[in-house]
Amino acid sequence: MKRKIVATRLISAAVILLTGTIAAAQTGAPMPVAHKKVTVYVTAKNTNNRITKTETLQFTDKPQPVETEVAVFVDPSKTFQTMLGIGGALTDASAETFYKLPKDKQQEFLIAYFDKDKGIGYTLARTNIQSCDFSSGSYSYVKDNDASLKSFDISHDKTYRIPFIKEAMKAAGGKLTLFASPWSPPGWMKTNNDVLHGGKLKHEFDQSWANFYVKFINAYEKAGIPVWGLSVQNEPMATQTWESCLYTAEDERDFVKNFLGPTLYKSGLSGKKLIVWDHNRDLLYQRASTILEDPAAAKYVWGVGYHWYETWTGAGMNFENERRVAQSFPDKKLIFTEGCAERFDFNRLHDWDLGEKYGMSMINDFNAGTVGWTDWNVLLDEKGGPNHVGNFCFAPVHADTRDGSLIYTNSYYYMGHFSKFIHPGAKRIVSAASRDKLLSTAYINPDGKIAVVVMNKTDENISYYLWVKGKAAKTTSPAHSIATLVIE
Repeated sequence: MKRKIVATRLISAAVILLTGTIAAAQTGAPMPVAHKKVTVYVTAKNTNNRITKTETLQFTDKPQPVETEVAVFVDPSKTFQTMLGIGGALTDASAETFYKLPKDKQQEFLIAYFDKDKGIGYTLARTNIQSCDFSSGSYSYVKDNDASLKSFDISHDKTYRIPFIKEAMKAAGGKLTLFASPWSPPGWMKTNNDVLHGGKLKHEFDQSWANFYVKFINAYEKAGIPVWGLSVQNEPMATQTWESCLYTAEDERDFVKNFLGPTLYKSGLSGKKLIVWDHNRDLLYQRASTILEDPAAAKYVWGVGYHWYETWTGAGMNFENERRVAQSFPDKKLIFTEGCAERFDFNRLHDWDLGEKYGMSMINDFNAGTVGWTDWNVLLDEKGGPNHVGNFCFAPVHADTRDGSLIYTNSYYYMGHFSKFIHPGAKRIVSAASRDKLLSTAYINPDGKIAVVVMNKTDENISYYLWVKGKAAKTTSPAHSIATLVIE
């Protein structure tokens, strides 16, 4: 009996030790780095380095850096938000372009984006409900004036988009966290009787439009595509030449509170994550506060989505607005739902600043509290489309449908420095650069590996120390580069 008690105690101690080790890795508890290696992956201008392993570093003692030295300070013991995922939008345009590629290039594309080992491991995706600007034309899932939605049919999407999403899911290992956004209700539901050019939802169709989301989710899930969440409306303050619909903050709050939220719950879809705003950073706090300060609306809302398009309003990037929302409403999530470089020009596909805007946005967004980051179209053609209103844009990858080739812009690699090394479930930890010439963010993954992203937008090479709790490893950030340093 005595031996049995001793054995039981030993087993219990082992379980406690193992559990504690796992918990430390998952929560970012203090971890010694003295004997850990640092593998450096670099993408740099005027080199062939594209997420290329360039060196392996070792930590040495460095209790107190001096002010003349440059350092990136990392503290794994201080943790913040949990990573949901990083990815892009699977639109009609992306799907149609994908199926114009030869089979071998289709597979190359899928591996490049979604394979966690051979590619950059996207885990998050967005798609459109009905048509958007990045569709070949406007279309609806219902016939005109069918308020009962008896004619609801997603057959349009079964030609390209649904098969494309399934291919992406398969390449990602069988799962993608997918959310969906409407660009407009059917025109007959709107005050301008037009699916384009803004207009507002007529109040007599509030319930019918709320039912529409449920129809969409159920139809996609029946087709084999799980829907994780949805946003209320894409860009609800923009009157566009393409599909668009206007909501004030009060409009959106009341639609969520009185129609969409209750309808999701009554339909057994309360687990779907509901995202409000889904527009630029400039009005982010005003929209969030108006909606989330109403408890009857806030109880249905998972988080607040935002975009980065500042050029036409002159608003700027406004990262501080994100921080204010995160600080004021800590029980809600921030998610970047859309961004890309606009005004497509084929001759600019290899411009370095395309990627640098992604890197600057992602680092600042994550440091402000964002849990997920979704690029716009994952794939477009050599014209920056297809797009039925001429709103042509850049994507990280373009297909030249004239010869069946794929063109990778450097934004693909900049995004990959995050998506390949920072995984769902990772916790953001402290990362602070001693010079503002370097931007940085850092995460500890569920397996305990730490990923530190360091970006240099300047024209100079910058030597610096990666410093963790009195240990440091010295390296250099090349001019116009981004690097991920993996501590394992």
